[in-house]
Amino acid sequence: MSVPQPIPYQGSKRRIARHILRFFPGEFDTLIEPFAGSAAVSLAAAHARKARRFHLNDINQPLMALWREIIHDPAGIADAYEKLWREQTGRERAFYDFVRDRFNATQRPDYFLYLLARCVKASVRYNAQGEFNQSPDNRRKGRQPESMRRDIEAASRLLRGTAALTSRDYGAVLGGASPGDLVYMDPPYQGVSGFKDPRYYSGVDFDRFAGELARLNERGVPFLLSYDGHKAGSRYGRALPAGLNLHKVEIEAGRSSQATLLGRNEITYESLYLSGALVERLGNSLVV
Repeated sequence: MSVPQPIPYQGSKRRIARHILRFFPGEFDTLIEPFAGSAAVSLAAAHARKARRFHLNDINQPLMALWREIIHDPAGIADAYEKLWREQTGRERAFYDFVRDRFNATQRPDYFLYLLARCVKASVRYNAQGEFNQSPDNRRKGRQPESMRRDIEAASRLLRGTAALTSRDYGAVLGGASPGDLVYMDPPYQGVSGFKDPRYYSGVDFDRFAGELARLNERGVPFLLSYDGHKAGSRYGRALPAGLNLHKVEIEAGRSSQATLLGRNEITYESLYLSGALVERLGNSLVV
């Protein structure tokens, strides 16, 4: 069975999750994702039995409410999605606008899942008031209910009874991590996003983030960080401080979807940083 992915999210690490898992230590207490998003790495780790316990956190409260429904009431959220998907028939654009307005008023998880399945490039956008304002992809109706249900049910089986769910500031989550845990972070790329960037619910301040990483190092907490990368002739993301002593690995992430739309064949590489505590844990098993 392939790894389920019920939440479509631009920037998801689904395609490279198996490469990230190569750098997991043999044993640890809890896999912690402070910027969970689609939880692609946690799902892959659960599927591969690389971790037994999980802590999924994201500051985006509607997203975490959706995760609670997926894990604890898979049939209910699958039924609700199917109902919305079928109700749109023949009035897809008008129905999308209606659901978007209702979601912004109610924050209902089923509305959010429908919007994620139908919006352009599965890319979340918010306006200055924090309202979801991404447009629909009018070329498609969203994921078929049958396949959505299969992934929801599979994700629930993988994470039910093993995952703690929170919607807190990432610093509070990192503060609770111990040397026996493993932290995986995929924050919004600094230099690409900011507090007012519509692509993200909330940005991450570079200096504060670097300080949080330094504190993890001081406490000996092992972590992996997906942070920046490059493609032909360009690099994105501000360089992390050398004093953090991180071990960098580049992972081929495939063709750039944006470049493909423009008729170019460009390969994107994403950077994965390993903390000193993690490198020490891996020892001779570290293979790049």
